[in-house]
Amino acid sequence: MPGFEVFGAEEKKQVLEVLDSGVLFRYEFAAQRQGKWKVLEFEKAFAEYANASYAQAVTSGTAALKVALAALGIGAGDEVITQGFTFVATWEAILDCGAIPVFTEVDMTLNMDPADLEKKITPRTKAIIPVHMMGAQARINEIMTIAHRHNIPVIEDTAQAAGARLQGRHLGSFGAVGTFSFDAVKTITTGEGGMCITSDHGLWQRMSEYQDHGHDHVPNPGGRGGEGRSFVGFNYRMMEIQGAIGLAQLAKLDDIVAAQKRNKQFYQEAVSVLPGVQFREILDKDGDSATFCTFLLPDKKQATAVHQVLRDHGAGAIRWSENGWHYYPNWEHLLQGKSYCRDGWPFVAHGKRRVVYDPQALPISAAIMERALTFQVPVVLAEEQKTTVAAALEKAARC
Repeated sequence: MPGFEVFGAEEKKQVLEVLDSGVLFRYEFAAQRQGKWKVLEFEKAFAEYANASYAQAVTSGTAALKVALAALGIGAGDEVITQGFTFVATWEAILDCGAIPVFTEVDMTLNMDPADLEKKITPRTKAIIPVHMMGAQARINEIMTIAHRHNIPVIEDTAQAAGARLQGRHLGSFGAVGTFSFDAVKTITTGEGGMCITSDHGLWQRMSEYQDHGHDHVPNPGGRGGEGRSFVGFNYRMMEIQGAIGLAQLAKLDDIVAAQKRNKQFYQEAVSVLPGVQFREILDKDGDSATFCTFLLPDKKQATAVHQVLRDHGAGAIRWSENGWHYYPNWEHLLQGKSYCRDGWPFVAHGKRRVVYDPQALPISAAIMERALTFQVPVVLAEEQKTTVAAALEKAARC
């Protein structure tokens, strides 16, 4: 991880075909584009790859979440449950719809705890967004069972897990919608970009129209249909150059994951020298995208000491409990209700605070995260880097 490590002739060829046509816009201009519809081709290829009926390309993984929520009709007064360990985009999209994010604990998968999910459901819960964090499976079968029992749609945030599977089935294909990110550090990248997949034609139609200002997409995606509009939309359109890069990257995805699995095996063996180490629970190792290697030490004190030694010897790991972008207690703008709006929306409406978040609300997650360290797994791992990491871990084992 990420896909830019394997940029090559394939990406250049695809991009040059777009530049030769002179058409960067994904819709219209049929006469000029020489039969090249890169975003449409990328959508079809991605849907086929993920065993979904439909795919809708958008400008980012964040946009994918927003488009999926809009297609499901999520709005003010609704609650959407997600987990307290995720990138901020997950709950930003919920707030941007006017809905209220509700956060669950994570378990040893470092993904949504189904037992805590059940406790958080209320009559106002209108969607559930489990996140397949760091490329590995949430307990999606259990989550889907709970969601079906309560008749609540599920959006799978699969931003970090392209190419991952559970028992042979692609992550993102279990829920009503699966969302993906192709930003600069994702397993496959288009610089920026995202995708929604679904097997529900009605949801796809709404997503297709919403991401293009509500344009009627009856003959979508080549044309944009008539001028009838079912609802107000917004602009989250992917451009042809992104679609072109995506096509080349998608063709490499399985090879990328295979390389990451080999490299993750090195990290796991190297980390095993640490006394008392425990690895994150992976529900299906064959289906792991292997983008990260996460391990837990017996307590916070040991995790802190190991982390410092690794930093000091050029093999620094990610400590999520110190991370400001992915961990609930560190989201000060959420916890303090900071808003760009003068009236405080979406935290405040009509002069009244809608929601207040307690930084201590997820103690089980905190107890797990303060012990966790993570190595990001590259696609290309140099021998020199292996030597550095292994030596640093040997030193950390003696601290």
